[in-house]
Amino acid sequence: MAKFLTQDQINEFKECFSLYDRQRKGKIEAKELITVMRCLGSSPTPSEVQRHLLSHNMDQEGELDFSTFLRIMHRQLQQEAPEQEILEAMRMADKEQKGFILASELRAKLTGLGEKLTDKEGSQSSRSWSWKKEGNRTSFSL
Repeated sequence: MAKFLTQDQINEFKECFSLYDRQRKGKIEAKELITVMRCLGSSPTPSEVQRHLLSHNMDQEGELDFSTFLRIMHRQLQQEAPEQEILEAMRMADKEQKGFILASELRAKLTGLGEKLTDKEGSQSSRSWSWKKEGNRTSFSL
């Protein structure tokens, strides 16, 4: 897991994990997972936490060790930080590999693929990114 998380992240996660390891056995109760994750700045929904637990054959009554907790946090962080996925999608849309896609093509992708966005949501999302417009082209930085 160390290759996916920085040492600073692991240390921060360990410190928070230890606060909830009340019996000092290196485990936390599964029912406290959502609280620990939120203390670390993550925003999982109850159903996401349930899916994480099920992927490790656990329910709310179980306990999880720090290694399992790290795997869950890594997966959650990947879900919450889709920047790399967005850039990869942009690269795929840039068929000529010039670092540009048409603004209309971007809008179509934002409103028509995956979790579909309304035109308004697509415009709002794209305002928070670093884009360079040149005529009807939109560039993105890698």
